[in-house]
Amino acid sequence: MGKWTRRSLIAAGVVGGGIFVVGVAIRPGHRVPKLSPLVQGEEETLINAWVKIDQENNVTAIVPHAEMGQGAQSVLAQMLADEMDVPWEQVKLEQAPAHDEYANYTLGKGFLLGGRKIPGILQGTVDGTFLALSKAINLQVTGGSLSIRTTGLYGMRVAGAAAREMLMDAAASAWEVDVAEVSTDAAHVVHGPSGQRAPYAAFALAAGAKTPPSNPRLKTPDEYKLMGTDAPRLDIPAKTNGQAEFGIDAVLPNMRYASVRQAPVFGAETRENISGTNKVEMVRLNHAYVTIADSWWQAESHLRTLDLQWTSTNNDTLDQESIYTSLHEALEEENVRQNGEEQHVQGDVNVALQAPTKQLQATYQVPYLSQSPMEPLNCTAWHHDGICEIWTGSQNPLGLRGDVANALGLDEEQVIVHNQMLGGGFGRRANSDYSVITALASQHVSYPVKLIFSREEDTRQSRYRPAAVGKMHASFDDAGSLNAWVSRFTDRHDPAEASLIPYAIPNQDIRFVSVPTHVPFGVWRSVDHTQHAFFIESFIDEIAVASDQDPFAFRANLLQHRPRHLHVLQLAAKKAAWDQIRGANRGRGIAIQESFGTIVAQVFDVTVEQDQITINKVTCVADPGFAFNPDGFKAQMEGGIIFGLTAALYGDISIENGAVKQSNFHDYRMMRMNESPPIETHIVQSDGPIGGGGEPGTPPAAPGLANAIYDATKVRLRQLPIDSTLLKSPA
Repeated sequence: MGKWTRRSLIAAGVVGGGIFVVGVAIRPGHRVPKLSPLVQGEEETLINAWVKIDQENNVTAIVPHAEMGQGAQSVLAQMLADEMDVPWEQVKLEQAPAHDEYANYTLGKGFLLGGRKIPGILQGTVDGTFLALSKAINLQVTGGSLSIRTTGLYGMRVAGAAAREMLMDAAASAWEVDVAEVSTDAAHVVHGPSGQRAPYAAFALAAGAKTPPSNPRLKTPDEYKLMGTDAPRLDIPAKTNGQAEFGIDAVLPNMRYASVRQAPVFGAETRENISGTNKVEMVRLNHAYVTIADSWWQAESHLRTLDLQWTSTNNDTLDQESIYTSLHEALEEENVRQNGEEQHVQGDVNVALQAPTKQLQATYQVPYLSQSPMEPLNCTAWHHDGICEIWTGSQNPLGLRGDVANALGLDEEQVIVHNQMLGGGFGRRANSDYSVITALASQHVSYPVKLIFSREEDTRQSRYRPAAVGKMHASFDDAGSLNAWVSRFTDRHDPAEASLIPYAIPNQDIRFVSVPTHVPFGVWRSVDHTQHAFFIESFIDEIAVASDQDPFAFRANLLQHRPRHLHVLQLAAKKAAWDQIRGANRGRGIAIQESFGTIVAQVFDVTVEQDQITINKVTCVADPGFAFNPDGFKAQMEGGIIFGLTAALYGDISIENGAVKQSNFHDYRMMRMNESPPIETHIVQSDGPIGGGGEPGTPPAAPGLANAIYDATKVRLRQLPIDSTLLKSPA
């Protein structure tokens, strides 16, 4: 194997037994000695991070993202394989281990630098900087709809293209021909003039010995063979035949099961020790009691018999109405002037609002929400031989490793995380609290412990999408045009641009006020875009109606300066037959939101009779720039819409006596299959900047539905979830 240089970007090397592995090399130094023990099998020798080619000419993509139902791992492998000219049936994948050498620097690089051009001589330095940063912050996150548009674009495609060029160069040397005469086809290297053709595996040894290119040429869209096609997901067969391993499937010799009760009021602590029994072991933590037994039900049943006592807090009498009151009071203009923070200001709204013209005001309110993934939170921990091993499903396994090490007082190298498939995440499994509890409890015993949250514990001890209030104010000029937009809202989180509007309104003033509560914050699918899409798209609809204008045409007129938005909006209206006359009790509503780089418009067709809401159809149009797997992208839009409708119709986490009132699916409902409406999705392949797929389908759902209900009933709904009792009479 040739000596690596600090100028390397793409690394390759010799692999014994004809196996060739290639990946993106990071300055400084040769990373292979650190990486190979982490991912190398018996017949494999790792050269670097992302790609392996075996003797049977199969390619394995090593992917630094979790699989939680979104299919991102398969699409990342698809992007890599296309750049390598590898048929889909010869592609495999495996998840990168939770080790700092697999910190995902391409995620940070893509997020911060995007598509900015970097001189070739600086590539290694830039990548080395991002690797060091990613290691420092334990960056191995799956979320934010970042997988494809960061790791895919700046990791998988680059590694695949580099491997292809190195194989071509190795073949040209072996055949003693000009590399310009060499091409690739179906995982084979081809020399047209002589008719020679050989599999990639034949040149693994020679290719690995060559200096890798620092800036391999990526394919142009007209050269794609896999990208842009509906390549089947690689994870589906194992999920359908039962071979897929989720966190809850972990089974170890001598393992016992655990259940947990955390303090119902956030911030309270345990008050006293409680003895166990011959069959049940009790562990007391600062804020939780854990029972350990031979079965989960035995552990859970014992917990239910206990009279657990907790310390008092200042929030023991707090209820949801009090929280809402504090949110509304925070947005009183005097308080905004004193405590508010500027989000976006242009023009002069004060001048616009002082003019004697038509004005409109409205206040909107959304509740706390739980992610409620179908696989209950779970973790298996085993302390032995000076280490702690963890089996779970995490959206940030490297971050989880750091959290567990910190909680146990161990070095991070003493914690080994075996990340499994996730039965849903939606942001909840980006937090490692459930694994920390398991690790702390397992310290007290000598055997492996699998802790599973009950559904009640999962509902009452989540990390919640915050409750929020948005207060809106708009005015018109003398010509009847919308000329001022004022937005006041509580608590800005991520992404910061969620509260910004796409509409051409000359005077804007958008500010927020922070209102801390004791309820723990957590990321929730599409995060702040869910609140703001409801605020913005509900209010713009109200403005249109107040102006006696069609809501679609009103939006279109304000989007003339944004051609991609306008096209998405117009196509959604066209596909939904917006101008078609509908019958009695029928309504249609439209909403548009750009989030995570993808523009999504949705049109809802509803019927409201006797206070019952029936969603007849949802038409969705999305522009992600380019959908690398259209079928998978459509599935994400459908899932996002259903997730958003569940929240709009049923989602409501409320506080009573300082604690979460809801406990299970009977009072925190999910949308069921028989309730799910027909969803028709259209993708605009615009060749714009690449956007995400997992989250952008959710934000337009709530305002689109509420606007459709207004069209059918003339009742304007300004708070969620939608309460059908409000439909009995106009507001």
